[in-house]
Amino acid sequence: MPPTLYVSTKYMGTIQILRDFYSPQEKINRTVRIYTPDAYHSNPNQRFPVLYMFDGQNIFAHPESAKYDTWCANWTMDTLAYEGSIPPWIIVGIDHTSDRFSEYSPWVGGRAERTAKFLVETLKPYIDKTYRTRSEQPWTGVMGASMGGLITLYIGRTYPQIFGRIGSLSATLMWGKGLFGKGQMFGLWDKKLEYWSKIYVYVGGGEKYSFNGVWLDYPPINRDFYEHLKKLGYQDYELRFELAEGEIHHETGWQRQLPDIMRWLLEDVKSGK
Repeated sequence: MPPTLYVSTKYMGTIQILRDFYSPQEKINRTVRIYTPDAYHSNPNQRFPVLYMFDGQNIFAHPESAKYDTWCANWTMDTLAYEGSIPPWIIVGIDHTSDRFSEYSPWVGGRAERTAKFLVETLKPYIDKTYRTRSEQPWTGVMGASMGGLITLYIGRTYPQIFGRIGSLSATLMWGKGLFGKGQMFGLWDKKLEYWSKIYVYVGGGEKYSFNGVWLDYPPINRDFYEHLKKLGYQDYELRFELAEGEIHHETGWQRQLPDIMRWLLEDVKSGK
């Protein structure tokens, strides 16, 4: 079920869809979906933090989303902002292309480096120029699930000076052979970064299934990655792990858990001002 919406429809944000948004780093056109909260329109002098999310066609409850069951990220933000649980954030969804595995993979012949550069060098400057944003590192976040969680962690490690909030949901951390037989992400995160950060590592207890004959067991490797970050020196106030028993690898699971994730990851933090 989607998060309970306590607010009247008059407090709901709006979504704009930009089609054929050119990515010079990738030499392709992309679709970008931009949610602006109600407060953006009712408070014209206010500036807003920005969360960038992957698999953009699956994150909003909207007639032009790709599927019926989505993350409902706009409904969640509407509700949490109205409650006062978190400040209202702009959410920018980046649609994936037909070559999703390649664009989200930093390894195994992937091109995540170019996807990340598109976000950092083209999309974020456009959003900061066009909208009233809080562009500083503590007020810029990135989030994704599955392979989207993998590229989220890659971007968080590669551009820590830009992204202070990192939401890794059900990351495919077994992708690419690396440190101690684990995925290469363990080797990439080789030290504690000297930047303000909040990192959320989430996985569902039921995320175990076969994909093209390969057995994928998400809970233990995501827990291992959390423990890896703890050993690097990340403290409880900047790192959180959540194992949701029974949740599967699907948008409905991420939808149910998103309110709690956002409450912690996107909270108003005085030190980030």
